[in-house]
Amino acid sequence: MKDIKPTIEFQELDKIDIRVGEILAVEDITESDKLVKLEVDFGEFKRTIVVGMKQERENPSEIIGLQALFVVNLAPRTIMGIESEGMLFDIGYQDKITPVLAVPEKEVPNGVRAG
Repeated sequence: MKDIKPTIEFQELDKIDIRVGEILAVEDITESDKLVKLEVDFGEFKRTIVVGMKQERENPSEIIGLQALFVVNLAPRTIMGIESEGMLFDIGYQDKITPVLAVPEKEVPNGVRAG
C-alpha cells in the first residue's frame, strides 16, 4: 500500500485554488522531450500552463477542447523560457502509471472552483 501523506489542517487545503479550465491549445515545446504548453480558458481569465505530457500521450493535442482541473494560485514559474501560471491536476503520475486528466463528470462553466 502507498503511504498516505502527513495529515494537514483543513485550512491548509482551503489555500489551494483548484478550478475547471477548458484546454484551448496544446503547443509542442520542441527543445524538450517531455513538455508542452497549454492555453487554458478559466472563464474570466486565460492562462499558459507548461506540462510534461509528451511521453505520456502519443498525441497531446487529443486533449484540446476538454475540461480538466488545474491549480491556478501557484506562483508563476519559468520553464524552458515560458512562464507557467498553474498546474494541471492529473491522476496517476505519483503512482507511476500513465496519467489521465482529472475531469468533471459533465460540462460545467469554465472557472468553477473544486472543493
